[in-house]
Amino acid sequence: MKKLHILALSVALGTFGTVAAQAENPMVGGAAMYPDKNIVENAVNSQDHTTLVAAVQAAGLADTLQGEGPFTVFAPTNAAFEALPAGTVENLLKPENKDQLAKILTCHVVAADAMAGAIKKMVDDDGGAHPVKTVGGCEFTAKYDGDMVMIVDGQGRTATVTVADVDQSNGVIHVIDTVLLPAS
Repeated sequence: MKKLHILALSVALGTFGTVAAQAENPMVGGAAMYPDKNIVENAVNSQDHTTLVAAVQAAGLADTLQGEGPFTVFAPTNAAFEALPAGTVENLLKPENKDQLAKILTCHVVAADAMAGAIKKMVDDDGGAHPVKTVGGCEFTAKYDGDMVMIVDGQGRTATVTVADVDQSNGVIHVIDTVLLPAS
């Protein structure tokens, strides 16, 4: 009987540990984000990122974002894409615009695993604004106000991180409210 209680306690503690680990990672788009899955494996489950996932697939970047990394992805929501001028997304998704789409998407990716606290420290170390060099060759500016990390894109538009520190097996996702665009 004692062994049965120990076994039951072990199972209960193991289950609690799994639930606690999952509770630490925020939900995104109504879906659990699992730290043992990669960026693409998690993103496809977010109802808030269907446009981003379609764009990543159309640009041929899914395999890259499933790679080893590390990557920090600033992931615009569907609403962020909808805020672009009418027809922009549909135009970018055309096969003949694959290179332009890939450029915009890779400007949302940094070759590092940068949690919000690390970004804030870099901003502080640089006196209030930190240059962010992206995989796509863009240079944006990170800053923050209180707990909110913000990225200023090449056109001077500011994206705010609405969900930070979504841990992934190959990096981190920060959900943003604006599509980042390169300088004209």
